[in-house]
Amino acid sequence: MDERLCYAYAVVRSAESERIALTGVLGVADAPVGLVRSGRVAAVVSAVPRDEFSEAALKDALEDMRWLEATARAHHQVIEALAARTTVLPLRLATVYLDENRVREILHEREAAFDALLGRLADHVEWGVKVYVEAAPAPAPAPEAGGPADEANPGRAYLRSRRHQRQERQDAWRLAEDAVRRTEEQARGLAVERTRHRPQEGSLAQVPGENVANDAYLVPRQLAEEFRDRMLHAADGLPGIRVDVTGPWAPYSFTVPLSPDEQEEAGRR
Repeated sequence: MDERLCYAYAVVRSAESERIALTGVLGVADAPVGLVRSGRVAAVVSAVPRDEFSEAALKDALEDMRWLEATARAHHQVIEALAARTTVLPLRLATVYLDENRVREILHEREAAFDALLGRLADHVEWGVKVYVEAAPAPAPAPEAGGPADEANPGRAYLRSRRHQRQERQDAWRLAEDAVRRTEEQARGLAVERTRHRPQEGSLAQVPGENVANDAYLVPRQLAEEFRDRMLHAADGLPGIRVDVTGPWAPYSFTVPLSPDEQEEAGRR
């Protein structure tokens, strides 16, 4: 049995693949990357060890945060190297096939769809826009708290303080909603598409504050800096609200992923 599988990173156009310099580009497991062509499209691939990337192995590996971080970083580095040279259609992390022949079959089956999507994404970049409610300082006593009546009835003072905190949170969320509306308004006339992701929580957040909106926008490359400048001012005058802008990226959020059946088959093979 062949001890190597074929890891697929992205799809590009065959006509442009000749000028994509992949020499020295290393992917997952420090493997050199190459191209598999079929008609008008080509896949960027590398060989990976079966014992680490088989379906059974991936079920465990994807739960290992250290492995996942290293693999995602290598995957992203390949995508960014491609995006600097051509239009790229990123594939999902850990898209693995039995061999290059199976990759070639997928390219042949999806050639028209891949080619059309590459045409739509040409000269566009992705920007990430996240809206945060800043972490609130330690709650101060409510304005009317602290008098003799409160000393005699600490329970009443506690309830008053809780109401005060609840009101502050409601006010902050109203401001955050205003910021989200502003980002949407500022994107009009610049972005051609938007994808709304789930807000990041827990270990995924990695930054202060509470993430209340997590959007991705597809923007023509020539409008990218104007888009960024607008978004950076979307929270002006809204105390306690922050808008983070990341990018420009390859258009990860605007690709058509493999169908569930194809993804499952990719994992098996």
